[in-house]
Amino acid sequence: VQDLANAPAGAEAAGNAAHALSGGAIDPFVFRFAIFVLAIFVGYYVVWSVTPALHTPLMAVTNAISSVIVVGALLAVGIAASGLAAGFGFVALVLVSVNIFGGFLVTQRMLAMYKKKEK
Repeated sequence: VQDLANAPAGAEAAGNAAHALSGGAIDPFVFRFAIFVLAIFVGYYVVWSVTPALHTPLMAVTNAISSVIVVGALLAVGIAASGLAAGFGFVALVLVSVNIFGGFLVTQRMLAMYKKKEK
């Protein structure tokens, strides 16, 4: 099991290693942006390949991930050194809260499809 606390350090080390191997030709921002774009494509194909029976658990997992993002937004608001950082943290907090609320509504509607209707 990989230690999640060292994940950013590992990503930075991988970026620095790629930068060193290429003779300095790859900008670390471009390397990280390429990883971000690849993650978008992988996420897209993973989500669209999920069978309809697993959509509800997938929504539950995305809500759990959003709750982790709320913690990050709260930390950004709490330790912001400038007004701009606090503003971005507040916007992130509002957007993630809307995302979580909407995710729970969608999950509730999906679960309602499995209930038997009384006659």
